[in-house]
Amino acid sequence: MWFNLAMKFPFQKIAIIGKHKTPEVAAPLLRLAKFLSSKKLSVVVDSLTAEHLKDSPYPSMSLAEIGGTVDLAIVLGGDGTMLNIARTLSQHGIPLIGVNQGRLGFLTDLTLENMLETVEAMLDGKFIEEQRLLLAAKVMRGDVEVYHGWAFNEVVVHRNYTSNMIECEVLVDGEYVYNQRADGLIVTTPTGSTAYAMSAGGPILHPSLEVFALVPICPHTLSNRPLVIKSSSVIEILTHRTSDIHIRFDSHTDYDLQEHDKIVITRHPSPVCLLHPVGHSYYHTLREKLLWNQTL
Repeated sequence: MWFNLAMKFPFQKIAIIGKHKTPEVAAPLLRLAKFLSSKKLSVVVDSLTAEHLKDSPYPSMSLAEIGGTVDLAIVLGGDGTMLNIARTLSQHGIPLIGVNQGRLGFLTDLTLENMLETVEAMLDGKFIEEQRLLLAAKVMRGDVEVYHGWAFNEVVVHRNYTSNMIECEVLVDGEYVYNQRADGLIVTTPTGSTAYAMSAGGPILHPSLEVFALVPICPHTLSNRPLVIKSSSVIEILTHRTSDIHIRFDSHTDYDLQEHDKIVITRHPSPVCLLHPVGHSYYHTLREKLLWNQTL
């Protein structure tokens, strides 16, 4: 757990960010903006979100401008929206509150129904602060870095759907771990352990853990298992005898790899700061979202 020195409280300037290209976000967003304004707080709206607002009285800013300006960002959307915003704003130390308009909502734990009363309590300091790991990855082609990116959930090296299995060599802190022949390999944070990695048979990792997991996708072996390592590790993935292979960051951005490219994955120095309402429980979220409460 980190202490977030960058967080400014009480919050004075708040950004509201909605799910991109979703017109139905307009009504709850404007309701929230009006509520915040009534509290004498300064409100700005993400410029892409503002395109769906008619006659909005609130100024708009790009995400880059928001990063250096506001004290808090409230995100209306699903986990996919939060992933994108978290990667962008984490370097500025801006805390995030998520309002769920998606399906699962592991990261967005407020509902539209309780949004205003919960936000009001959180503005009064009644919240739980949580710091979460972020991944950084770069693609080396020889001695040249040809691409880099960040991921909140996972970095995935995978084959195209029409190509053969990929073959890669994996090292951790310079030590050889294994050669992998599979459909792909997921390097996941604890946050991402309930996403793609879980579908591939990986372990669920509590978000307070400072670890990563390596989860193979359909490995061509009977003995391969997910591997959990410390978050300070340097992971190297070397691609061998393969073509039509990609690296993907949180399902948002991807890059075409070439044979013999090396992917170097480390912990990003800036964590993501999430704010939850008092009483938030990760185990409750698991029970609710994974339907563990249902009996046969």
